[in-house]
Amino acid sequence: MQELKTKKILVVDDEPTLLKLLEDALFHEGFYHVYTAKDCRGALEIVQTQNIALCILDVNLPDGNGFALFEDIKKTSQAPVIFLTAKGEADDRLCGLSLGADDYIVKPFLMKELVLRVTAVLKRTYQTSGADSSFTLSGKTIDFETASVNSDSGEVRLTAKEFILLKKLFAHKNKIVTNDALCLAAWGDDYYGYENTLMVHIRRLREKIEQNPGKPRHLITVKGIGYKLVISDE
Repeated sequence: MQELKTKKILVVDDEPTLLKLLEDALFHEGFYHVYTAKDCRGALEIVQTQNIALCILDVNLPDGNGFALFEDIKKTSQAPVIFLTAKGEADDRLCGLSLGADDYIVKPFLMKELVLRVTAVLKRTYQTSGADSSFTLSGKTIDFETASVNSDSGEVRLTAKEFILLKKLFAHKNKIVTNDALCLAAWGDDYYGYENTLMVHIRRLREKIEQNPGKPRHLITVKGIGYKLVISDE
């Protein structure tokens, strides 16, 4: 847990008072590396110079919106994101989740709730549960320390969601992991309705770890149940 608190967090909101409250709340809980920005431009400057581990983005910003900012951030960073949305804006929630957001929180909210959600996302994304830091599939090495897949063709980075799903599958290697269990690992308790999104992430994950994604040998679909990560090349 202490290692997670060393992660760098970016908070973006155009309300100075709220921005200060968020920074103070995280600092009080031991997150000492918090960066703040009031607009998209400032946020991108921070992302380009700091190894940000988690982004907290307000949807409405003076020089754009959080969704477009998230798309720009994804060009250079795989950091997970929590969106701050206005009360009753259901479309904001759906849009954020469709873009691959890790969580959302509706204003107004308790600072304690924000801290709990931040901690949950960081745990899902970065906390490892076993001694294994890497393994090999058909000549490709998956490195949990760098969240990357390495082969003769070079290095390919895993997104935050791909990383979480692969860690969950590896923890139960050669066994079936249900769709519900995978969705719970990647999206937390509020995972209902993510089955189609899970399929998209699995497809993209196969493109990175399989020699032939169209005929997977390792990330196998168990129809109607879930998926299985087969690590033997036999």
